[in-house]
Amino acid sequence: QVQLVESGGGLVQPGGSLRVSCAASGGFRIYAMGWYRQAPGKRRELVAEISDDGSTKYADSVKGRFTISRDGAKDTMYLQMNSLKPEDTAVYFCIADASTAWGPRTDYWGQGTQVTVSS
Repeated sequence: QVQLVESGGGLVQPGGSLRVSCAASGGFRIYAMGWYRQAPGKRRELVAEISDDGSTKYADSVKGRFTISRDGAKDTMYLQMNSLKPEDTAVYFCIADASTAWGPRTDYWGQGTQVTVSS
């Protein structure tokens, strides 16, 4: 089955670091990947994305603290989160712009992983 598998979420203290990952499997051809996050009472926010040419883009709220990267050979994406703040607490969703042998290019979503920043 086509799926995105996320890992690395958890509880971290303010100022700490955490890395989340997203691995695609099931015949994906990945063109771009990114991370969204959503906290209770807030809009879903695109925090970072990386294209197939290696270009990256970040939300202003995470610039200088988060770094997105991609391992093309493994179709795996990482989000390194440093200097974490309580306001970073959210469910983080992996998204892939991809195609398969049996379907057109479209967006695929992971199940989400909880990141909690609290003392």
